[in-house]
Amino acid sequence: MFTLDVDPDLALALVEHSFASQYLDIVSLQRDYLAQWLVWPPLAQDEAFFERFIEKSLHDYAAGNSLVCGIIYRGELVGNISFNSIDKKLRKVEIGYWLSQSYQGKGIVSRSVTKLIDLAFNQLKMDKVEAFVAIENQASRSVCERLGFKLEGVITRAEQLNGRMYDHAAYGLHKSGW
Repeated sequence: MFTLDVDPDLALALVEHSFASQYLDIVSLQRDYLAQWLVWPPLAQDEAFFERFIEKSLHDYAAGNSLVCGIIYRGELVGNISFNSIDKKLRKVEIGYWLSQSYQGKGIVSRSVTKLIDLAFNQLKMDKVEAFVAIENQASRSVCERLGFKLEGVITRAEQLNGRMYDHAAYGLHKSGW
C-alpha cells in the first residue's frame, strides 16, 4: 500500500478496497454534515458505492490522472484527501478533502494538505496547487488561507448542492510562493 507519513499520528494511504466499509460507516453517521459541502453523500447508500469510487480512483491513479488517499489518524480512517486532477501539461493539481466531523479542529486537514503540497511541488514537479471551495465553507477556506493559498477569483454558480447553487472561491498556491 502507498502511504505517506505526515507525523507519528497521521498518514495518508492510497485508497484500497478495505476502506469501502469504513467510508460507509462515516457517511452513514454524518451524511447531513458531509452533504453541506459535498454532492455525493446522499448517493452513498451502500458499500458498493464506495467500491466503485475506489476502483475508479485506483484506475485514475494508475493512469497518472489523480491521487486519492484516505486520511488515517491514530490508525483510524477519518476522511479523504486527493489530487482530484493532475495536469502534467499545465503542471498543476487540484486538491480536495473532507474530514469526519468528530475529528475537526485537530489540524488534521492542514497537516494533510501540507504533505500533499510538498508531494506536488517536490516529487511530482508541479508548479501550482489549486483548490475550489464553496464561498460559504469558511472552514475549508481557512485551511487554504492559513497555508498561503491566494484567492484568485470567484466562479459563480459553480455547483448545485441540495437544490441550492453555490459560488466557488478559486485558490491557487504557486511553487515560487511555497
